[in-house]
Amino acid sequence: MSPFEIGLISVVAMVVMIYLGVYIPIALGMVSFVTIWILRDSFQLPLALLKIAVGDSVTQYSFATIPLFTFMGLIVSKAGMGEDVYRVMNTVFYRITGGVGMATVGANALFAAVTGSSIASASVFTKVAVPEMMKLNYNKRFAVGVVAGSSVLGMIIPPSAMLIIYAIVAEQSVGHMFLAGIIPGIMLSGAYILAIWVMARLWPRFVVNEGAVNKAPEDLMSAAQLLMLSLPLVGLVITVLGGIYTGWLTPVEAGAAGAALGLVLAIARGKINLKSFWNALLETGHITAAILFLITAASMYSRMLGIAGVPNALGDFLETYQLGFAAVMVMLVLLMLFLGTLLDTASIILIVVPLFLPIVEPLGVNLVWFGIIVVIGAEIGLLTPPLGISCFVIKSTISDPTISLKDVFMGALPFAAVMLCVLLVLIEFPILSTVLLP
Repeated sequence: MSPFEIGLISVVAMVVMIYLGVYIPIALGMVSFVTIWILRDSFQLPLALLKIAVGDSVTQYSFATIPLFTFMGLIVSKAGMGEDVYRVMNTVFYRITGGVGMATVGANALFAAVTGSSIASASVFTKVAVPEMMKLNYNKRFAVGVVAGSSVLGMIIPPSAMLIIYAIVAEQSVGHMFLAGIIPGIMLSGAYILAIWVMARLWPRFVVNEGAVNKAPEDLMSAAQLLMLSLPLVGLVITVLGGIYTGWLTPVEAGAAGAALGLVLAIARGKINLKSFWNALLETGHITAAILFLITAASMYSRMLGIAGVPNALGDFLETYQLGFAAVMVMLVLLMLFLGTLLDTASIILIVVPLFLPIVEPLGVNLVWFGIIVVIGAEIGLLTPPLGISCFVIKSTISDPTISLKDVFMGALPFAAVMLCVLLVLIEFPILSTVLLP
């Protein structure tokens, strides 16, 4: 067999192993190691490449952003800022039919601007938004679906761990990735709110049950209270994102400053003690180690693809049949939608990017824009069965036994469709992602 055929067989074997339940980094690393061994008939070469992969992952300065922003997101969540921003947005939107759903989207967007975590958003807003919507006689599928759909905003609105991972793998600037994520994040948030408004008028029974009426929240706040609750979150956003965009702070320094400020706010609110602080540190370590393991395995996978010549062969195939940019984008989107039924977002990024990067670079596309497309495409997998991590988090967090996992997936389906529409718009108009870049 040719190296290309062996490479393709290894990719299929890896997907099969993942589907059978093998831990994703193990599948990536093991298949890549064995394939390189077979291709070069040398056990020492994959060992040497493994050492290089580990060293490259650990020693990259930009990798420090992952534990810092992860810790900041955990601390901000423990400080209760998710509940505060939800109360603020609920006060603004409650008069509109479907307004509590719109408030959930707005709150998730603001919360994402300081946490960058879809899982944290799904967990927080399942506890605060779903009970509120159920109390106001909203449809249960809509209630959990809007939380699932809006929770993915944490993956695209900076600071985002997925944008950082892409920046590391594609060797792009983290600051540029953050800048490129602003307009797409706002677009996706606005598209969700518009979709809720349209559904409330054209498909009202999906949004609210019969007899539901708009009622003011029990904790309706004055303008002064809104301002007081908003200031800490605004301060964090200005510190983190403002520091990066003005050039005063590097992304690593911004992560450190945000984590420190979040910790100060949590202490000032009396929301954290030594035990919860230690738990946040441990959880940060677990998440960081898992991401590091995944990046190391993906580095081996990338080297295996290069040795097998898979990206070059695909490029030659496209050139032979005169398939250009549009065909590459169709292949990319279809592959990400397929992988989204099996894998988490980080895994999709780390599998797709090494495969397509050598193909899209000769086409002259902006690699920062390409990163935004990959991240949003991979995000759709958070809402699709059978994996749908955000949907599983919501089901495991919610205490209502009448809401099944099927209800969560069905409720999230319209929001996955909205994401796909926004993705197509961003593919057609790359300027929307790159206009803020220097």
